[in-house]
Amino acid sequence: MAWALKLPLADEVIESGLVQDFDASLSGIGQELGAGAYSMSDVLALPIFKQEESSLPPENENKILPFQYVLCAATSPAVKLHDETLTYLNQGQSYEIRMLDNRKIGELPEINGKLVKSIFRVVFHDRRLQYTEHQQLEGWRWNRPGDRILDIDIPMSVGIIDPRANPTQLNTVEFLWDPSKRTSVFIQVHCISTEFTMRKHGGEKGVPFRVQIDTFKENENGEYTEHLHSASCQIKVFKPKGADRKQKTDREKMEKRTPHEKEKYQPSYETTILTECSPWPEITYVNNAPSPGFNSSHSSFSIGEGNGSPNHQPEPPPPIADVSHTSELMLVNLLPTSTPQEAQQWLHRNRFSTFSRLFRNFSGADLLKLTREDVIQICGPADGIRLFNALKGRMVRPRLTIYVCQESQQLRDLQQKHEDGDTVTSTFFIYHAIYLEELTAVELTEKLAQLFSISSQQISQIYKQGPTGIHVLISDEMIQNFQDESCFVLDTMKAETNDSYHIILK
Repeated sequence: MAWALKLPLADEVIESGLVQDFDASLSGIGQELGAGAYSMSDVLALPIFKQEESSLPPENENKILPFQYVLCAATSPAVKLHDETLTYLNQGQSYEIRMLDNRKIGELPEINGKLVKSIFRVVFHDRRLQYTEHQQLEGWRWNRPGDRILDIDIPMSVGIIDPRANPTQLNTVEFLWDPSKRTSVFIQVHCISTEFTMRKHGGEKGVPFRVQIDTFKENENGEYTEHLHSASCQIKVFKPKGADRKQKTDREKMEKRTPHEKEKYQPSYETTILTECSPWPEITYVNNAPSPGFNSSHSSFSIGEGNGSPNHQPEPPPPIADVSHTSELMLVNLLPTSTPQEAQQWLHRNRFSTFSRLFRNFSGADLLKLTREDVIQICGPADGIRLFNALKGRMVRPRLTIYVCQESQQLRDLQQKHEDGDTVTSTFFIYHAIYLEELTAVELTEKLAQLFSISSQQISQIYKQGPTGIHVLISDEMIQNFQDESCFVLDTMKAETNDSYHIILK
């Protein structure tokens, strides 16, 4: 099908800008991106992604892409010639993205008269933040409970079918659409670029994002898993009206430059053409899993069902495979001899499923060789420290440790030896260590019950022997004031009313 734009009269202004800038905007498509351009292939080329490497199609100057996506927002004039375009957006404002069918006659006939699915994402442009995307998004979720990063403005959108947003994926929306019909989707980005910047002294420079669109067609099973096309553009998001001020500032700076300096910069286009890119590495067709939201209703979330919240956590992934009892013992502490599969099982067991894809090819020895700085850089500060401690098998020191021995049992043993005529050269008492975390009387009761091999209900009261032999009832506050590694001799006393016991700490 030949490329065509059929727009209503109200869109003539935008259409005029598209016609004027169409040749210039498309001139780089299919060719190698400039030095400043973004490509997920750079990330996928890293060792941790070598199994998922997905490069762009080969260069072809005459190639016409099957689809064209146009963001109706002006590009910045302060972008150098060989750099990727940059577009400023206002937080929460609706921006139109036109979904254009750009197929030649006879191209992709299998989608004629059928729907395709597009997945919209707002992701990080910087590689450093891509490594820690999960942690960054979880931090944003807790700071902005109930909000989403990306939404579709459904009343303003045209031609989209069954739009959906998963509450656990705040930065992703998806919908079906018919390429033969006019389709425009209006998106809203609710996060701002400075929310992911380290706070130092105020006025920090915001981080760039990417709007990426991945489009799929149906396979034989009716699942939208066969990849057709992917494109993206670079954006920065400002507080309301901040994008307009930034655009004006860039324009004024360019006006002050000499004509020779202006030649080094791109003109500002009225619209932003999304350029072809590699498909997002976590899209569903990579692992041949069914696409969420279009095949199983219980895993689908419509946009009208509410926004995500901290209480909606993704279900943990199932174990990779059944393991034997021996393997389970090995997974308590990761061993240098652990295979990559056993390392994956260890990550799942210790709540590091989020990073299982990153460490897919890592054996136990590979993981154990990582330094603290390596792990923090890959996983972020919070999970990085947790993973490093888990790898090194570091145990958490208890808040309070006390040592106790059973006086009555020890004395009975000594008396028995005297009665038998044995010579006792020295008194040897055996103490047991009790570790307390909550520092409460209930916790101490349970630990002592375990020591005596009785039920905690059989311990009526616990006393501490005070001055002049008085019995002071143990309370939470008293336990909190115990000195660490204090020693006590236990004596038991039968309760008068029932079959329980009183315990006295001397």
